[in-house]
Amino acid sequence: MGKGEIEESSSTVGLLKRCTTGGSGGSTRWVDGSEVDSESPPWLLFGDEEISREGYGSVRRRLVKKPKRVDSFDVEAMEISVAHASHHKKEASLLSTLALAFQTLGVVYGDLGTSPLYVFSDVFSKVPITSEVDVLGALSIVLYTIALLPLMKYVFIVLKANDNGEGGTFALYSLICRYANVNLLPNRQPADERISSFKLKLPTPELERALNIKEILERKSSLKTLLLLLVLMGTSMIIGDGILTPAMSVMSAVSGLQGKIPGFGTNALVITSIIILGALFSIQKYGSSKVGFTFAPALALWFFSLGSIGIYNLLKHDVTVLRALNPAYIYLFFKKNSTNGWSALGGCVLCITGAEAMFADLGHFSVKSIQIAFTSVVFPCLFLAYFGQAAYLMKHPNSYGRVFYDSVPDGLFWPVFGIATVAAIIASQAMISASFSCVKQAMALGCFPRLKIIHTSKKHMGQIYIPVINWFLMIMCMLVVAAFRSTTDIANAYGIAEVGVMMVSTTLVTVVMLLIWQTNLFLAFLFPLIFGTMELIYMSAVLSKILEGGWLPLVFASFFLCVMYLWNYGSVLKYQSEVKQKISMDFMHELGSSLGTVRVPGIGLLYNELVQGIPSIFGQFLLDLPAIHSVIVFVCIKYVPVPIVPQDERFLFRRVGPKDYHMFRCVARYGYKDVRKEDHHAFEQLLVDSLEKFLRKEALDLALESNLIQQDLDSISVKSRDESEIQDGDGMDELKIPLMSDQRLDAGASTSEASMALPASVMSVDEDPSLEYELSALREATESGFTYLLGHGDVRAKKNSWFIKKLSINYFYAFMRKNCRGGAATMRVPHMNIIQVGMTYMV
Repeated sequence: MGKGEIEESSSTVGLLKRCTTGGSGGSTRWVDGSEVDSESPPWLLFGDEEISREGYGSVRRRLVKKPKRVDSFDVEAMEISVAHASHHKKEASLLSTLALAFQTLGVVYGDLGTSPLYVFSDVFSKVPITSEVDVLGALSIVLYTIALLPLMKYVFIVLKANDNGEGGTFALYSLICRYANVNLLPNRQPADERISSFKLKLPTPELERALNIKEILERKSSLKTLLLLLVLMGTSMIIGDGILTPAMSVMSAVSGLQGKIPGFGTNALVITSIIILGALFSIQKYGSSKVGFTFAPALALWFFSLGSIGIYNLLKHDVTVLRALNPAYIYLFFKKNSTNGWSALGGCVLCITGAEAMFADLGHFSVKSIQIAFTSVVFPCLFLAYFGQAAYLMKHPNSYGRVFYDSVPDGLFWPVFGIATVAAIIASQAMISASFSCVKQAMALGCFPRLKIIHTSKKHMGQIYIPVINWFLMIMCMLVVAAFRSTTDIANAYGIAEVGVMMVSTTLVTVVMLLIWQTNLFLAFLFPLIFGTMELIYMSAVLSKILEGGWLPLVFASFFLCVMYLWNYGSVLKYQSEVKQKISMDFMHELGSSLGTVRVPGIGLLYNELVQGIPSIFGQFLLDLPAIHSVIVFVCIKYVPVPIVPQDERFLFRRVGPKDYHMFRCVARYGYKDVRKEDHHAFEQLLVDSLEKFLRKEALDLALESNLIQQDLDSISVKSRDESEIQDGDGMDELKIPLMSDQRLDAGASTSEASMALPASVMSVDEDPSLEYELSALREATESGFTYLLGHGDVRAKKNSWFIKKLSINYFYAFMRKNCRGGAATMRVPHMNIIQVGMTYMV
């Protein structure tokens, strides 16, 4: 059992009797999961139906009139003006799509665009050029790698596996979790499946194979763990890419000065690169939208330069390199160079670094914008650039080390160098933005400690900035540059992270094809056969460079993997412990409506993580406080595996205990892309309005229920009501659990239509004395003010636990909980309106 300890100010007792209204917008504390209960409660989905009576319109209608949108319980970052109720994306106009496509050049394609700076220099450092087969073979490998992986795999297939417009490994995981209960976090509820964005249309009616796969995934816990580890590994490698990409791109661009400025040695290269990296990370706080519009013109000029220089070299030196389109040169290349050729693949893979950003950055843009930009600008310009460099190498084979700058026409070096430097700086933006997106998704799905998130755009919800991650990436980038001091060594490390992420994406998209898309079995296995085989070959080549710098991304990935898995593991154990220690309703009945203490006017908002049952932390409040509020609301913040939960589907309400207890459960559901921002007074008003609407809907349903029972007890439909919940007696006052419809009404149906079915003998809702009494009590409590009851749960491993578990829970997990955002620090409430009680859970 937990041992409670109260953390109170000198005026704790006085706080309970405050009559001034104060409060916060809530808690950023995330829901680890929900209890699996065979007797699922008849939740009322707030906002499903409209109350037609005058003065009680929908919350959505009320919010439209307000200058600021109130959309949630939490307070974080900046306000987004787009209402969640319109979460289904409308078809964007051609002009806006082209504008987004232009922005993608500055955010998504910078890394791919700067790869011509270093690809051939790295390839031919391992394979000396002794014949045209070397040049044509390497060129052919590069061309087909770009055509198959970024173009065929990502642009035409993987981008379509987005989760309502959101991309990345966690988006794929969330998509899979909706169709199969494979999430280790026990947060699944039947009511979640009724969210409009939860289910997707299946393209084919054949479900047998998909259902078999679903059953296998749900039955084997080892497969669930393996799937989670796979997702965490992919996310860790994307963050690792966010460290290596800036270091590699900036150093490659600045290295052009080594051949032009006398005395510009390695030390100067390192110092200049570190200064540029510092400037790059310093501007991230302005957001990817502003950064994209600022950088996009420079990248557009860069791609134009690549294409122009490529055409110039192609026509001037050797147009016959077009023969590399024949894949036979790939065979001749490996036949001639054998082992060295295989080793050179580690350099060839650098031509697709940043390709994963097309999918990971999808939340910042749209599928069409990314597809248009790649097919019309990026793809043809990259082809021309590599053709031009190969043509130059046919005439000057010894210039492979500086092939890009040497192939620039005379007199254009400094302009091109300036553009290349700017492009290299911009190249880092793709993986930095992708890192932010992945971390936010991981936090929302309970796999990363809570950090401050700043939403930098009022138009696009996916554009975010995470200060802690930004400065961590900056420090790591600077250390990598200072330690390696050479682009060749960084290149050895670079490919491992990139290929690792691609392999994870291939695996997850294959599962999506089989489980959700229900693709033809032959096509579903053709996808991993083609792309997975290529990626395995590339991975075998880059892994050979572990001792030459390849260990670095593995260290970064291992670090983030441990952080995410430990946070997930500890959080699940904590939630399971809370479920075991919850307070039984029998005990609450013994306490009576006074709850064993004094009830004073006011509303107490108790934040907890349980979606069912009474949390044990409430018992600590009853023991430690001399009085408790007249109205108690258990507020639970719950994340579901969807990007966005519409505003009118956000809240679930339920009465806890008999009516005279005045206790309610409110579950606020969020998607991993939802934005939370509001004024605490607006939150309190929204809560009261929502609760009033719930009470009126409850009374209406009970009146209808009572009338149906009286008319014909033998013809009650089991589907419409659970009559076992009705107590013997004469009235609604003795109902301990409100009887709600298990089926949501059609979108066009309103409560007023349902009320028309009631005969004249049924008492009007406004005439219900118990309802009027409860509403007046709620208004009186509202006038007395709000108090926020926060439970701080400490987690400790049991004494008989394994040493590894004790180390993980008592030290690592405890350290992360202590230093992440949580409790009063995340709530913008007056300090005097918070009461916090601590409790230790033994797991």
